[in-house]
Amino acid sequence: MRNRTNGLFTPVLLVAVCLLVCAAAPAGQPYGAATLPSPVASPAAAELAGDWSVKVTCGDTAEVVTLDPQEIVTVTDEKYDSLPVFNPNGPPWRRAQPLNGVIAFECSVENAVVPGTIVVRDENGAEYVEGIDYQADVPGGNVGRLEGGAIGEKTPVWISYQYTPMRIDSVVRKSDGSFAVVKGTPHSVMPVPPALAEGDTRLVNVYFCGLMDKLTDDNLFPILDDAKVIFPDEIMAERLLPKTWQKLTNGETLKILAWGDSVTACGFIPDEDRWQAQFVRRLQARFPNAKIELVTEAWGGRNSDTYFAQPAGAEHNYQEKVLDQRPDLLISEFVNDGGFSPEKVEQNYGRIRDDLKNIGAEWIILTPHYIRPSWMGLASQKNCDDDPRAYTRAIRAFGQKNNIAVADGSLLYGRLWRQGIPYITLMTNNINHPNAFGMSLFDDALMAVFGGDK
Repeated sequence: MRNRTNGLFTPVLLVAVCLLVCAAAPAGQPYGAATLPSPVASPAAAELAGDWSVKVTCGDTAEVVTLDPQEIVTVTDEKYDSLPVFNPNGPPWRRAQPLNGVIAFECSVENAVVPGTIVVRDENGAEYVEGIDYQADVPGGNVGRLEGGAIGEKTPVWISYQYTPMRIDSVVRKSDGSFAVVKGTPHSVMPVPPALAEGDTRLVNVYFCGLMDKLTDDNLFPILDDAKVIFPDEIMAERLLPKTWQKLTNGETLKILAWGDSVTACGFIPDEDRWQAQFVRRLQARFPNAKIELVTEAWGGRNSDTYFAQPAGAEHNYQEKVLDQRPDLLISEFVNDGGFSPEKVEQNYGRIRDDLKNIGAEWIILTPHYIRPSWMGLASQKNCDDDPRAYTRAIRAFGQKNNIAVADGSLLYGRLWRQGIPYITLMTNNINHPNAFGMSLFDDALMAVFGGDK
């Protein structure tokens, strides 16, 4: 099993290797699908047994365990050198100044600030008046000054508030057969399951997020898959990427262009952790004699439409920065195309298909990762195997119809809950920017196209 790193913490093995796994991937994978994790033969079951208690059943053994409620952190007189003007029409994650306790990369964590606890004071301890001097967006964890109020453009303020960090605890089976709770480390954005003692087997992860008065079923994540990568028998690249495959197997030079939005630009993690960098390292290891050249063209906050609209000479002109690069292989990633209808996918991606054919380039389309649940219409981070976005279904259908390789990262994201991972904990901004581990799921999907790691 390949260890993965979730966020900035030490890699954590989600299930002890003593658990048995199936030897073949489940049937019925969609066209171009990434490999699926391997299901655990005898997973534990978890059900609520009280506000903070869970009944865990594994085999013939059942036990009720009690967990500590999530922590409430009190912040007193946290200094901010200035506050921006509150913008009620701005995005909810950044209408003003994110509070430090709930800050994520360029954003803030939603629903983490305890309502009624924000107090803004001046240097002498006098309180400013909300609605006159400042405005707080509690769900978004933002505070901003109001024009005409007592807080000036360069006036320092001291803010007190309470918030609840996220946490993942694990219910484990000890070597003597008893059950125990191993408490995780709280983190504002990217909590990870706790490291286990030798001989412990992780059975259930319990996810604490937001202000909770009790556990619900949505907080319980039994380990159903062990995340072992199983690659398909067919090497899709031989059939759908024959020129790319030939260059790799013959030890020739292969130019890859990674094209996309902020998830490809990746200003939020080190360059070496970007999906395209991780992928090229793995592909190079798979084909050590090949000479792989990587070029990246990416534009944060934009989509394929934006590229098409750029005039000649613009920094991100589609013709000059994509087609004129003359790649052997284009890999496209556009989570920002996620709102496209099937008709729009056909229009835009049909254009790309024809343009790449004209320059003799081959193409892999990455399906998008999962993003903030409310943006996807998901009520839970569990039971979300099927990506609800019409765009993802349209990409799969487009690949099927046009014999274009599809690396199905979405499929792997949709099954993270089965591995005990709430997928939003992989987002550096608590919205849609994956950490290094989240990026690696794209690479699992891409390597599936080439027959996996050998």
